[in-house]
Amino acid sequence: MTLRSRSAAVAAGASIALLLSACSTDDTGGGGGGASASDVPGAEVLDDLDEAVEVEFWHSMDSTNGQVLNGLIDEFNAENEGRVRVTGTFQGDYDTTLAQHRAAIQQGDTANLIMVYDLGTQFMIDSGQTVPAQAFVDKDEYDTGSLEDALLNYFTVDGDLRSFPFNNSTPLMYINRDAFEEAGLDPDTPPKDLAEIREYAEALTVTSEDGQVEQYGFGAAVYGWFVEQFMARAAVPYCDNGNGREGRAEEALFNDPKVVEVVEWWQSMIDDGLAVQLGRSTDDAQAAFTSGRAAMTLESTGSLGGFLEQSDFEVGAGYFPLVSADDPGGSIIGGASLWINGEGHSQEEVRGSWEFVQHLLTPESQSVWHAGTGYLAVNTEGYDGPEAQERATQFPQFAVAAAQLADSETSVNTAGCMMGVMSDARVAAEEGWEAALTTDDTPEAALTRSKESLQRKIDEYNDSVG
Repeated sequence: MTLRSRSAAVAAGASIALLLSACSTDDTGGGGGGASASDVPGAEVLDDLDEAVEVEFWHSMDSTNGQVLNGLIDEFNAENEGRVRVTGTFQGDYDTTLAQHRAAIQQGDTANLIMVYDLGTQFMIDSGQTVPAQAFVDKDEYDTGSLEDALLNYFTVDGDLRSFPFNNSTPLMYINRDAFEEAGLDPDTPPKDLAEIREYAEALTVTSEDGQVEQYGFGAAVYGWFVEQFMARAAVPYCDNGNGREGRAEEALFNDPKVVEVVEWWQSMIDDGLAVQLGRSTDDAQAAFTSGRAAMTLESTGSLGGFLEQSDFEVGAGYFPLVSADDPGGSIIGGASLWINGEGHSQEEVRGSWEFVQHLLTPESQSVWHAGTGYLAVNTEGYDGPEAQERATQFPQFAVAAAQLADSETSVNTAGCMMGVMSDARVAAEEGWEAALTTDDTPEAALTRSKESLQRKIDEYNDSVG
């Protein structure tokens, strides 16, 4: 099951407005208030219990990832027998999980702990149901020093950490190392910007005697997350008011000249036969790379395991490209974080949830999590664990993602946009990008029209919480 549903349902329309109109929020960049350290229960509330506190955890991890997560849950339960017992429940993909949470808020019956993807951050703050992560950090003087800076940056709003990063990834450039060597290119130095990708693609594109392209130099999906990444790499905000972190976001900015430049470049690559037109399907883009049809692609770190298993060539990885060589760089993350619900829950349940989150963030757990799933190790000390070290030895490509984040400049631009309808914004960016590639519209006109179509949803959302 994909965790990257393109549905705009998460933040859309009347149900959001009805729900948030009942919540008390302010009109700053973060919205919503929340408990302070003095309101957070200490560990003593779990002493001398008659029976273990039950913690319900809603998540979106199935298949292999779900098995690894269940292993960490079982380990925690064994260590906390008679004190805290966590029950993990798969709710569906990210959109479905958040929709279920919205319904639970309306019914007054939320889970104790919930995994919510990055695009739901502003909604979670505005709903006013959770205890800010910062309150737990302050209460216990919890040391966040070993947690990845770029991830803390994303989930920090108005100076406070709002949720705990957990299953996070970042996009990379993937290359067919065999094709690079056959073309006389060094696979250890992948292209760093769009101009270099074009230069490499000219050498990598293979045409048959009858003029048919047998191997394109480049091919990737028209995926809205990549727009966010290109903008972050160029230190350009995705939305106004400091990416929604200095005031509530009122306008999306994905028709920025930097994005126009990307789309113009993309169109020229297709027109010149150097890139294959793949549309918005990430499945098609992945298949084009693993089959050898495209020698370079863009994808999440979460796809590396599949690429290694499905390709009959050696897979390499490099940093996600810059638009221009002089862009400052940086990286924006994807995936989800953990939110502890406070509204309607006992102090024992709140504390039990926090105890479990701490278990998930230990170096030992993060080593197991990273090695078993391919997600980043939120706790960077996790990369030193035996499981992570074994994976690094077997698959050195995974080190590229950690290095890219370590080299990332942390700012409001790399923190990402805080917007209540961020899922709609991502879809709108994709629609404008695709329209530029498939119609007579110029990239600037297509992106601007798509941006303007999004404005009504932004206004409706902000009115509902204002």
